Amino acid sequence: MKKVAIIMGSDSDFPIVSKAIKQLKDYEVPFEVHVMSAHRTPDEASEFAKNAIKNGFGVIIAAAGMAAHLGGVLAANTTLPVIGIPCKGPCFDGMDALLATVMMPTGIPVATVAVNGAANAAILAIQMLALSDETLAQKLVDNRKKMAETVVSKDKDIQSKVDEI
Repeated sequence: MKKVAIIMGSDSDFPIVSKAIKQLKDYEVPFEVHVMSAHRTPDEASEFAKNAIKNGFGVIIAAAGMAAHLGGVLAANTTLPVIGIPCKGPCFDGMDALLATVMMPTGIPVATVAVNGAANAAILAIQMLALSDETLAQKLVDNRKKMAETVVSKDKDIQSKVDEI
C-alpha cells in the first residue's frame, strides 16, 4: 500500500494534524509526518515532493496557516494528489489560509478541505488510495455503515425524548 505524507508548515499545526494521524491509524494506512515550510525551507519541501513517488507515497496532505503556500509548493513539484488543510491562524479566522490554498493556477490543483479539516483530509487521502485497494475500500464502506447506524440510533433516542415531553 502506498503511504500518505503529512507535511505541516509549522509544528504549531500538530494539534490540527493529529486528527488526520488518528484517521490514518484507524484505517491502518502507512504514513509519515514532517515539518517543512514553503517559505523557510522551500528547497526541502520541493525536494520531498519531487521524490515522493519513488519514496512510496500515493497522496500528500499539506497543512499550513496564514500564507498557506505549502500545498501549492508541494503540488508544483509532484503529480501526486495534494490535499490542503488550511489552518486557522492568529488572524482572519483561517480565511487567509483557505484562500491561499484553494486559489491555485490551472494545472496545479490542490484539493482543499475545511479550515482545520484534518480528519476529512485523511479520509479523502484514504479514498484516493482505496481506488486501487479493495481492502481499504471495504473499510470505508464499513465505516459509512457504522456512521449511518449511529445516526439512526440517535434519532431513536431523540424520538423517545420527544415522546416524554
